[in-house]
Amino acid sequence: KGRIFGSDKAIKYPMKVKWVNEDEKVLYIKSYKEEKNAISPKALGERYEELFGEKVAKKTSTNEVVSNLFKCVDVMNFGATFAEAGCNISITGAVQFGQGFNLYEDTRVEVQDILSPFRNSKKDDANNSSLGTKIIADETHYCYPFSINPENYNNYKGLINGFEGYTKDAYEKFKDAALISATAFATNSKFACENEYSIFVEMKEGSKQALPNLARYVEFSKEKNMSILDINKLGKLSNQINDIESVEVYYNPITIDIKNCETCKNIKVFNILTREVM
Repeated sequence: KGRIFGSDKAIKYPMKVKWVNEDEKVLYIKSYKEEKNAISPKALGERYEELFGEKVAKKTSTNEVVSNLFKCVDVMNFGATFAEAGCNISITGAVQFGQGFNLYEDTRVEVQDILSPFRNSKKDDANNSSLGTKIIADETHYCYPFSINPENYNNYKGLINGFEGYTKDAYEKFKDAALISATAFATNSKFACENEYSIFVEMKEGSKQALPNLARYVEFSKEKNMSILDINKLGKLSNQINDIESVEVYYNPITIDIKNCETCKNIKVFNILTREVM
C-alpha cells in the first residue's frame, strides 16, 4: 500500500553499535580479518572465537556454547541463531520488535543522483564517471512496537550453570539503548535520525497479562513545526489493566508534545535527553 516502515534490523543495529562502543560483548555485528592480503568480514564462528578465545568444534559442549552466547548483550536481549560445527542453537529473544511504521502522513520520497569522481572501467562507457542513486524520505516518524517476555529463557534455567534467565541488567541496557542509540548513530544515511520518544509499560512482578500491540494506541500529528503524540487511547487501555506497574514516557520537549498524559494512572514522564522527571 506504499507505506514506509523501518525494519527491526534498522533499530537493532544502532543499539548494537552503542553496546560495542561501551565494550559490551556483541556477537551479531560485522567484524573484519586480514586474509590473503585482503580485508574480509569474519564468519560467525570466527566472531565467536574473537569474543571467547576458543573455537567451536564438534566436541564442544552445547551447554558451554549457550552459556557463552548469553554473555553477549545482544543475544541476551534479541536471541540468536547459531549453527557452527554441529552446534545448532536457536534462542528466541526476550525482546521482540515489530516493524516500525511511519506515522507521518505527509512524508515525501526523494531521489538524488550521485556522481562518482571516478570512471567505471568495467562498463562500456568507461570514459564517463559512474552515476548512482540515493533514495531518501524528507521526514518520517517511526513507531516501533516491542514486547519483552523474560519467560522465554526459563527452559535454560537449571541447564546452564549459573544462568538465572533474563536479567534486570540486560533490560536496563536495552532501555538505555532504546532511548539514545539512534541519536548517537550519526552516519550519512542516518544523519538527523533521532530518538524522539520512548514509552515503556512495565507489568507487576509475576504478571501473566498479555498486552496488545501498543503502537495502535498512540496517535501522531503535526502542528506547525511541533510533533504531537496523543496517548489518550493508551491511557484508557492501561487504566483497565490492574497488572500494570507503571507507564514511563520519555520524550524531547523541544520537538514533540505529549498529549493526554493525565489519562494514564501510574504514569512517569521524563526528558529523553536529560532523563530528568518532568
